[in-house]
Amino acid sequence: MSQVTVRFVGGPAHDLVRALPAGPAGEPPARWVLRHPDAAPAAGGGGPDHLYQRAQPAGDGVWTMSFVHTYPIGAGE
Repeated sequence: MSQVTVRFVGGPAHDLVRALPAGPAGEPPARWVLRHPDAAPAAGGGGPDHLYQRAQPAGDGVWTMSFVHTYPIGAGE
């Protein structure tokens, strides 16, 4: 499986860069749920989930994923 580099824009993961699975055309998934971008999961498990959607490729070959909203703890599962 190939991967593509994305930069998360907005929300709690702003400017975080990660590799995500690439689709057949080399694009990242249309939507991605990111959990705990800043720290380890909270004690007892669970934490908010942050929804991002594919935006566009940047000129440097890195795609952007734009923040949509945050699900309360447990609601994104």
